[in-house]
Amino acid sequence: MEPKWLNAIWNGILFSGLTLCAVFGTRPTLAVDIKTDPEVIVENGTTGVLTCTFNSNSVVTSGATVHWHIRQLGSDQTSTITFFSNGINYPVAAFKDRLQFIGDLNKRDASIQLLNAKFTDNGTYFCDVKNPPDVAGTPGRTELRVVPRESLPPDSTAVIVGAVCGAVIGIVLIAVVTYLIIRRHQSRHDYEGAR
Repeated sequence: MEPKWLNAIWNGILFSGLTLCAVFGTRPTLAVDIKTDPEVIVENGTTGVLTCTFNSNSVVTSGATVHWHIRQLGSDQTSTITFFSNGINYPVAAFKDRLQFIGDLNKRDASIQLLNAKFTDNGTYFCDVKNPPDVAGTPGRTELRVVPRESLPPDSTAVIVGAVCGAVIGIVLIAVVTYLIIRRHQSRHDYEGAR
């Protein structure tokens, strides 16, 4: 039978060794912070962009991957629509000719472009980025609404730009007409003065 103090020493050495292995033997896993637009509205038959950007504490490597999933309206299930890895996009058959990866992982962008949007594309889209060792994180979430062409809200920017351009053109026309009237009036005045 061994003395108690010897058992205490062995337990202390074992605990210290396990602690050192845990601290120095494993790399810490950090979270990827993923950002997406909360909602995207696209006209039926047009192209929509689903933006997804991310922050990672690690340098982006060839091991980085992007998964885009959809949960269609009325469904509780999510399904993969594309997987991006090593510079290659792997869309599923239903999206093969309509989905393009337009992001640049080196710029921390994992955005996709959906061509010829259909009403059946309505749903919740999830962007999930893994950049080892940063593999944890909450996927970004975007609600896609495909609407008929007539139902899009008017773009106030276009209205403002149109109004400003119209005002500038109106001011220029008024200035030109005023200049011509003054010049014509002066030329008559000059002619009357020469009598």
